[in-house]
Amino acid sequence: MDKNLLEQLNLWHEEDEFEQIIARILEIPEQDRDYDCISHLARAMNNLERYEEALQQLLTIEKQGEDDPLWHFRAGYAYYYLEQYEDAVREFETADQLAPKDQATLSFLVESRHGLAVMNRKRKQSLALQARNEQGRKHGAGKIPFEGFDLTSFWDDSDYALKQYVSEPPTDEIIASIEQELGYKLPASYIAMMKLHNGGVPINTCFPTEEATSWAEDHIAITGIMGIGREKPYSLCAEFGSKFMIEEWGYPDIGVVICDCPSAGHDVVMLDYRKCGRHGEPEVVHVDQECDYEITFLAENFEVFVRSLVHHDVYDTSEEGKYEDLRKVTHEEFSPLLSELCARVTEVDNMEEIIRAICTRIVEEKGYFAFHADELSTLMYDLQFWLYTKSYPQTNREQYLKAYEKMIAFGGSFSTGGYAPGFITDWLDDRIRQGMIGRTSDALTFKDTATKQLLEKLKAFASAT
Repeated sequence: MDKNLLEQLNLWHEEDEFEQIIARILEIPEQDRDYDCISHLARAMNNLERYEEALQQLLTIEKQGEDDPLWHFRAGYAYYYLEQYEDAVREFETADQLAPKDQATLSFLVESRHGLAVMNRKRKQSLALQARNEQGRKHGAGKIPFEGFDLTSFWDDSDYALKQYVSEPPTDEIIASIEQELGYKLPASYIAMMKLHNGGVPINTCFPTEEATSWAEDHIAITGIMGIGREKPYSLCAEFGSKFMIEEWGYPDIGVVICDCPSAGHDVVMLDYRKCGRHGEPEVVHVDQECDYEITFLAENFEVFVRSLVHHDVYDTSEEGKYEDLRKVTHEEFSPLLSELCARVTEVDNMEEIIRAICTRIVEEKGYFAFHADELSTLMYDLQFWLYTKSYPQTNREQYLKAYEKMIAFGGSFSTGGYAPGFITDWLDDRIRQGMIGRTSDALTFKDTATKQLLEKLKAFASAT
């Protein structure tokens, strides 16, 4: 590219004159536009939110940009804003490999991974909802119960489940007795399942919904399915059974409570006989005590309900939380106290970046931002103590524990959002017992040997930033 043109394009870029850049480059015949020219054109299009056009330009020079981190960054940028997160992750990862530790690249990589995690979860949820609706069309009342459905792998027979839920298969006499006590005829599909495995905790515990409840926006969860009997606590006519939930918890007398939920009584799943009468085929509904016993339709019958249960992984947001915490530790602002303490450090360079590097490693290993009793958490306890007592050398135990929560625990944007006091007091007692923290009068201070060890560890992280 002509040197004067390059200078002009860079000047327009600094002045946000992106339209000028595009107009000038498009004046050049297409066959005469070189790699740098097309790169500037794509960058300007990205800055004007013309992402599809930017990608079209970048793909014409894909081969030449194979080893150029800027090409991959710009492609990733376009993919990101087009919400094509899988492609964005690929390009930002390549850009990071070619030019490691570029902050803009790392920031977009974290955001792209977060977007991909959200997209994958929503895709799973959509598939689960489609499957639920398909089950409703296929499995109506009157067919052979659970034909073709593998009930042998349905249950999670933990010690808790066996103790609290699972009874011996019910006899016809017990079934008749329970139905008489409840005042409702139980569905044939429910009876068929209970004769094979009488109550228990299923492996799949979530049911997709199209409307929100007090549990979640897009699903409800169950703890277990009640068996037919009176013996186990979570059986239909036992201690925490259907009659108990209706009489003691005030649930509407519309049928039979068949599932308890993780809210410990604040929502349940019921067989609803309002449409069919006491001897008909009931629908399955969710009843929400937290919302004035609001009733939400779930399934046409019990079999459809069971077939439509999905694993809790479908609604797992931990991966999204991980990427949100990675974004937090990479970019969010330090508390005023932590910023002040870092600014006073002369022993190592880039104290703030060292803290971010350590906390990034913590999130990558744990999947979330928190300090416990592990090695990296202990390093952060040591570091915070050294930072604080270096600036405030007359600090006693009580004063430090009060100041501790103002650094990171409740430090604003860059924060774990809380802490268990036992971890920090146990750490402090251990360091005193090990001779790493000493007392001068009532004040606490890091010993010289402990400080030296800490600085060596910090320098290792400094070399990685």
